[in-house]
Amino acid sequence: MQGFIEQLKRLSSAEDFLHFFGIPFDEKVVNVSRLHILKRFFQYIRQQEAMPQNNEAAMFKVYHGLLLKAYSDFVSSTPADEKVFKVFQDVDGRQHVSLDNLRASLPTRDAA
Repeated sequence: MQGFIEQLKRLSSAEDFLHFFGIPFDEKVVNVSRLHILKRFFQYIRQQEAMPQNNEAAMFKVYHGLLLKAYSDFVSSTPADEKVFKVFQDVDGRQHVSLDNLRASLPTRDAA
């Protein structure tokens, strides 16, 4: 079991994970959504109720399925639609700043 976990710890990019789990992928999808795919993958892992213990093959199969699901979410959708990160969850990714707040944030001018 430690071998599998140690191998996972060495992976750093979405491409590394996809290659490790043998999932074919479209580079264009990964280029646009790499962080979103990984974040969604780890969300799916945390949501998984029962994780196989002491069985690397079973754990590999579960992780493979979760990564494939995470990747698939972004094949037919966009990061803005999936709203994985908070910036996309808040008011559809738009922030509203009033003119008064903007004026208040400006440094005051010394009158000469």
